This record gives sequence, C-alpha cells and structure tokens, in this order.
Amino acid sequence: MRRPPIIALIGVDGSGKTTQARRLARWLTESGRPASYFENAGGRPVLDGLAHRFGRRDGRDLLGRGYVVVESTVRWVAISRALILARRTGRIPVMDRYTYCQYAVLRARAEAGENRARALFGRFPVPDLVCFLSVPARTAQVRVELRGRDREELAYLEAFDQAYRSLPEYPSFRVVPAGGTVDQVQAELRAVVQRELPG
Repeated sequence: MRRPPIIALIGVDGSGKTTQARRLARWLTESGRPASYFENAGGRPVLDGLAHRFGRRDGRDLLGRGYVVVESTVRWVAISRALILARRTGRIPVMDRYTYCQYAVLRARAEAGENRARALFGRFPVPDLVCFLSVPARTAQVRVELRGRDREELAYLEAFDQAYRSLPEYPSFRVVPAGGTVDQVQAELRAVVQRELPG
C-alpha cells in the first residue's frame, strides 16, 4: 500500500499549531480525503508538572542534561506511532510538530545535541508538505498566556523563531502567516494544501 502524504505543521509555541492541525484534519476528512490529527509533543508539560512536585523550576531543572534525551525520546515515540497508524489506516497524518521542532528547540536553547537528534530522527520520512506558522513573538506570547497552562519569555520565542528560520530545511517550508484569526489562518492553510497536494 502506498503511504498517504504527510502534512506537518510547525512553529513556535503560540503559533496555533494544535488548533490549526485539528481543523485541517477535520476539513480534509470532510472533503473526502480521510485524515487524522497527531500531536508529537516532547512531553514538556508533563515533565514540568513533575518537576514542580519536587520543588524544581521545570523539567530541565529536574533532569539536567538528561532532559534533552527524554524530550527527544518522547517526541520520537510519538512520531513513530503516528506514522505507523497512518500507514495502517491509509489516512493522511496531519502532524502537530515534527522532527524540525526538536532541532529548532535545541538551537533556540543553545544546547548541544542537534547532531544526535538528527541521527535519531533521520529515518523518518520527509513530509510531503511542511507548513511553518509564522507569527510575531509578542502575539505568540499572549496566546500562550491566555491558555493559562504555562508562560514563555519573549526573548525565547524570538530565538525559537530564528532557530526555525536557520534550519537547512527552512527553504522547503511553506510559510503561512498565522497572526490573524483562526478562520483566516485556516483558510491560508487550506489554500496551501490545495495548491501543494491537489487531489
């Protein structure tokens, strides 16, 4: 069986990846192209919550250098599961985050380990379409705060955005302006999908 096309949505925290990926998967399915939403997070909320129980600032403070290993492993497992399920069902996987997110996170935090991460994730297929949701860092910060679960420093979000743009894969990404309303961004995404993956 030929594998279904892979669509990945990437971007900084607060860019709207989760909302847009879920809506895109639903729209594709309603349009006669069965799709499934998959979240490929690195487990930060869980690790941060665990850290707080032990009186630590966050997951990185709790695990030290081991944090990168755990984060990368959690994301690897999530992506592997998504790809296997998509292959078995024949549904288009709409990925909320992908390998590039791990590379960008490491660059934004100025941490070592990108080469090891690339070796770990290197066997995963290159998505047929990668949409980078581009949003001003201040807008992203406000969105994160409105969620009420966590906070992001403006400087980090700016560094995260630049990290994505510095990746060697960046020229292959389709940049989608994500500073507008949910409906506006979704319309942009649908137009990109229709143009890049007709059928």
